[in-house]
Amino acid sequence: MIEHTLLGMNHVTAMASDPQAIFDFMSKTLGLHLIKKTVNQDALDTYHFYFTDDQGTAGTDMTFFTFPNQPKGKKGTNMISRASFRVPSDAALDYWLKRFAEKGVANEGISNQFGTKIINFHDQDDQQYQLVSDENDHGVAGGTPWKHNDVPEEFAITGLGPVTVTIFNLGHMQYVLTEIMGYKQISEDGNWSLYEVGEGGHGAQVILEHREDLPIAEEGFGNIHHAAFSTENRETLGTWIDPIKQYRFPQSGYVDRFYFKSEYFRAAPQILFELATTGPGFLQDETYDEAGIHLELPPFLESKREEIEKQLTPVKTDWRGR
Repeated sequence: MIEHTLLGMNHVTAMASDPQAIFDFMSKTLGLHLIKKTVNQDALDTYHFYFTDDQGTAGTDMTFFTFPNQPKGKKGTNMISRASFRVPSDAALDYWLKRFAEKGVANEGISNQFGTKIINFHDQDDQQYQLVSDENDHGVAGGTPWKHNDVPEEFAITGLGPVTVTIFNLGHMQYVLTEIMGYKQISEDGNWSLYEVGEGGHGAQVILEHREDLPIAEEGFGNIHHAAFSTENRETLGTWIDPIKQYRFPQSGYVDRFYFKSEYFRAAPQILFELATTGPGFLQDETYDEAGIHLELPPFLESKREEIEKQLTPVKTDWRGR
């Protein structure tokens, strides 16, 4: 296990079929702030949208790639299968049931998982999500709801909750979480097990679902690309890089994403994890009032702006005109 404890979730990145549709769902239905409208730095013909709380706090980021001409993903085992969002209370779930009914969002109603009330739901790409009530939560604090969304503050999403990983080789994934990443198992229910790290709570949890009866998942839109876990800064990130190499995981080494620093590693077949710093953040190159409205590029891509913009389908992301 590495010396510096991970802080919990940083972001989850999924793949969407249509940039306008995913903006409308995340911003207009879920009430999240598009804090950054940029491109995938490894595929410049692909948008990368970051939906967060009001200020773009690490641990509140649900992000999307929109790879052109990508096929629909197939569900199965060996995939990061579900992202979740925290809401303040059980009463908030009642509000969201009504909102989902009004907006035609498919969901499974209110249920219970590991003693917490939840709502499982999905979007137009069959991307799987969950709302999780913070009624009895502890540990890592949530963020601040986006002040320009139309959800009452007492019911609004405050950040990411547990991420679910569906896995064939349970023993291997347990080893990665507990012996390498520093998580502790705190509960078990059938083929489901719950782990947390650091201060704990919904913002620092991972759920494993053990499934040997499903086909192997196939990547594509409607599926999650990777999950990222927070470390404080570049120095603490550096303490992870060499040890990860020693475990012989396929890995990236140090990567500078401008808005944060990171390292990626393949934790299990088809399971891509990232370790990412909590800063420097998304508002270093544009103001709060302009965030997410215009295509923003990190300095090392600015010289390619004209070429990049020609490859992208225009998307209306100015919330002020909704």
